[in-house]
Amino acid sequence: MKRKILKHKPGAERSVLKPDVIARFTVEADLADKLRAVDAARIEAAGEKAEGDNEPQARLLPALYALMADRKRVTVKDFLKHGQVKVNGTVTTLNSQAVNVGDLVEVNTSRQWQVFSNPRLKIVYEDDYIIVANKGYGLLSMSTDRVKDGTAYSLLRDYVKRVDPRNKLFIVHRLDQHTSGLMMFAKTEEAKEKMQHNWNNMVIDRRYAAIVEGRPEQSEGTSESYLAENAEHLMYSTEDKAQGKLAVTRWKAVKSRNGYTLMDVSLDTGRKNQIRVHMSEMGHPIAGDRRYGAKSSPMHRLALHARTLRFVHPVTGADMNFSLPLPAAFTKLV
Repeated sequence: MKRKILKHKPGAERSVLKPDVIARFTVEADLADKLRAVDAARIEAAGEKAEGDNEPQARLLPALYALMADRKRVTVKDFLKHGQVKVNGTVTTLNSQAVNVGDLVEVNTSRQWQVFSNPRLKIVYEDDYIIVANKGYGLLSMSTDRVKDGTAYSLLRDYVKRVDPRNKLFIVHRLDQHTSGLMMFAKTEEAKEKMQHNWNNMVIDRRYAAIVEGRPEQSEGTSESYLAENAEHLMYSTEDKAQGKLAVTRWKAVKSRNGYTLMDVSLDTGRKNQIRVHMSEMGHPIAGDRRYGAKSSPMHRLALHARTLRFVHPVTGADMNFSLPLPAAFTKLV
């Protein structure tokens, strides 16, 4: 009898990574209308009033039944129950979640979606090409000589590799460690290159909320200078165009209270510490920014928050527009 030769020890065979099978649907207007009619009939049959939170809606589970009519209803319900459904990039298990015309519904028919969870970093949007995240203040965007792990980049890199070890992640732009808010990552090198090489054309709006000390004399204006960096890694304005890089910051005073002013700030350029330098040179440094001259820190943090990020999707060309509410501490102060 010929002896069988094993390539691996029993039980040590390498498992083959099976790709996810994902069904993608876009909610069309005619489907949404039908589902709202069904929900209206349900409300009427229950003898309830159609008002407020009880307005007729296109609900997720009935939408899934319609979109996946070739599947058994119990199977479709299990997809939702077991975290295999995303709406606009966010995993949900809520049967009654409202869906709207144009919403993207994704169903992973192979397994549960991986869910990212971290108290200092939240995924706002994710698809096959990009991730938009809300970074908490104090969290580094990427590693330094002293800190390698526990950064926004490393946390999200580990997450995409849990989905598939072959996955990669690239930083598209950074936020200062003590600035909170929206930042973007690319999941392919092509998406990263397209965003970075065409940044001024691809990014439609980058808007920040800042609370500064005092009250500017003018209600709005534009700060423009050439920024350079000194030996202590502090940025400063210079008249030498060869030494610095052009920085343009547009600002508007929104509300003043208790010796502080909430500013709406937008960027024409993306230089290091740009907003911090320009606010300081106006004589109104950002609260908590002692590095650039602030005398107070009422929130025990830098009062700068990347609130809006709007850009052209590097692959689909879609208009991607994300906005965050003001942090509670900002609202409380002003």
